[in-house]
Amino acid sequence: MTINIKKRNGSLEPLCVEKTKKMVAFACEGLEGCDPVELELDSKIQFIDGMSTKEIQKVLIQTAIEKVIQTKADAFGNAVNATNVNWQYVAARLFVFDLYKEAGITRGYTHFGYGEFYELVVMLSEKQLYGSYLLENYTKEDILELSKYIKPERDYLFNYEGIKLLADRYLIKGFHNEVYELPQERFMAIAMHLAIPEGEHKMEYAKQFYDLLSSLQMTVATPTLANAGTNFYQLSSCFISSVGDSLWSIYDVNQKFSQVSKHGGALGIYVGKIRAMNSEIRGHKNASGGVIPWIRLYNDTAVAVDQLGRRKGGASITLDVWHADLYEFLELRTNNGDDRRKAHDIFPALSIPDLFMERLEKREHWSLFDPYMVKKLMGFAIEDYYDEVDSKEFTTRYLACEANEELPRVTVPALEIMKRIMKSAVETGTPFIFFRDTVNRANPNKHAGMIYASNLCHEIAQNMIESELIEESMVTEDGDTVLITKVKAGDMVTCNLNSINLGKIEKEDLAVNVPLQIRMLDNVITLNQMPVLDARVTADRYRAIGLGTSGYHHYLANHKIPWESEEHLKEADALFEEIAYQAIKASMEIAKEKGAYPLFKGSEWDTGEYFERRGYTSERWRKLREDVHQYGLRNGYLLAVAPTGSTSNIANTSAGIDPIFKKFFMEEKKGSFIPKTAPDLNEESFWFYKEAHTIDQQVSIQACGIRQRHIDQAQSFNLYITPELRAKQILDLYTEAFKKGVKTIYYVRNQTLEMDECTSCSS
Repeated sequence: MTINIKKRNGSLEPLCVEKTKKMVAFACEGLEGCDPVELELDSKIQFIDGMSTKEIQKVLIQTAIEKVIQTKADAFGNAVNATNVNWQYVAARLFVFDLYKEAGITRGYTHFGYGEFYELVVMLSEKQLYGSYLLENYTKEDILELSKYIKPERDYLFNYEGIKLLADRYLIKGFHNEVYELPQERFMAIAMHLAIPEGEHKMEYAKQFYDLLSSLQMTVATPTLANAGTNFYQLSSCFISSVGDSLWSIYDVNQKFSQVSKHGGALGIYVGKIRAMNSEIRGHKNASGGVIPWIRLYNDTAVAVDQLGRRKGGASITLDVWHADLYEFLELRTNNGDDRRKAHDIFPALSIPDLFMERLEKREHWSLFDPYMVKKLMGFAIEDYYDEVDSKEFTTRYLACEANEELPRVTVPALEIMKRIMKSAVETGTPFIFFRDTVNRANPNKHAGMIYASNLCHEIAQNMIESELIEESMVTEDGDTVLITKVKAGDMVTCNLNSINLGKIEKEDLAVNVPLQIRMLDNVITLNQMPVLDARVTADRYRAIGLGTSGYHHYLANHKIPWESEEHLKEADALFEEIAYQAIKASMEIAKEKGAYPLFKGSEWDTGEYFERRGYTSERWRKLREDVHQYGLRNGYLLAVAPTGSTSNIANTSAGIDPIFKKFFMEEKKGSFIPKTAPDLNEESFWFYKEAHTIDQQVSIQACGIRQRHIDQAQSFNLYITPELRAKQILDLYTEAFKKGVKTIYYVRNQTLEMDECTSCSS
């Protein structure tokens, strides 16, 4: 009996086992410990008449995945887990072969591999899946030249999880999920788009950008990965907005949030200016519902505007630790209490001043105020001030509020508040922490504003202010009534993110890698199609970017540096100083070429105080400081370390600055189990991959503080706790983070909880 196999185009052909053997042999070629015969035997394929080639491929891929972690008997007959990470690459190659075949059918070519890139650009432009600007800025000859520069063999750098994630979420597909774009074409489309502002040098930079991307030496933010080269190119991960104490401002931010979420961004919202519950409204006592109803409004927007059903919107809401609604705020995500006062889909964050931490350490009391009454009776808003080293403006005003007996307040032990914070953190992973004085003291642009809050992933720290309604009017034009709203634009922060893949480079590579990434990010600002006009205003004023890192633990393991060691702390200092130097130098060089950001004059970059604060006194730094003063900086903010949750998986490295979760484990996704291992796990690296929940968190805090000196913004820094930790030990982690100059704390990752990941900020 002849067994016929259904090909992808729907036709039938007799089974040819040799084809399968050839493909499996190709997938295993050059990968140590991966025997193609072993894969064939273990797959136990039962060939059935009418079986499709796609079904055969699926069985082979799943078999290869399951072989990554296998249970074997040791010399004493005990069951032990044996790992061979190379099987991940076998599965990845088989998956890539699948993509090649699907793309060939969709695009109408018969050879195995990549088709003509120029024809793809034309086709996707006609289908409005690519933006017309690619063909407007690049000639046919240009694109043919770039097509020849594409290196298909770099598809073999992906492991299975990485290539599947890239294919499922980011490769351009048709409206019926048909495959058009292949991985190297996605990278080239991104590179071409981001090189457009380079004018006559765009071909040179497109190739250099492509090389960084395709060799996985860097990753771009999720929106850039998904949207660059397309018809709608919103390239920013996150936005941050401030809410004023008015109905107009509250709903203005909600409208902006809906637009941001619609286009794939997340939002950080500062609500500390909104009056507290039972505050007065227009003289009517006990009229205000406080901040909770408005947080629920933002929560509902996050759920309703769900980014085409791909994922719900994301928002972090920041409130000051002296706000009278603090206790209810800390209960937002917990499961106890009145569910009508809950907001389970937002992520609460607390803004904490030095004074609170000082009183906490001394076990003193803390006062909670209504910001409306403070402004009414004191004539100032305490949230508009912070403590410098030699000027305690916040503390002075806070003490004045406490001294005014007419000003309503609730006074409680600071430790009681901290207990509530820790209880919520252990149960929900939140609130995130924002040490406001530490952040603002380090702000290089304090001459132009203040920082009130961070973004959803808590690595961005930039000036922000709410927009203000000036007036609304009506005019008649051609018989139609036209409504005109005049608004004074505020500073709405945008997060424009890239990450250096430390797992794929050496320190000496930074001199090439970092300048190219700074240029790419600067071009993101030039090109970006903003969903909200305020964001465009702020982006043009500061040209702020956030270059970060992924693969930090991967880097340490590559260099045989234990996490819990003095060597780690020294390396963190040297590595991030080098990153800072190269980033500042690169931005200065671009400023020579294209001009400094508009608010450079008077900044701490300009005055040199930025360098003084960080103790950059070597001859190398002195020369750079002089050059920055003379030529300016292109970007008002430069460095920020994002969590890189999904993009680090694509780049086959560890996430952000985090230690690995586990050396190897089984992850369940949509009913199937996928083995995951630490990057490049082998007998040597095994001992340098200590797992997150087994690491002394005090060492992680020390390392974070050391890195922070070199990072002008912040880091998505997680604390990992276990059920065995006592409350006093958890408290010590918070206080030590504050003392070491850590600016923000992202999640408290309790070993017994699973946390939601921020995919918008996964740079």
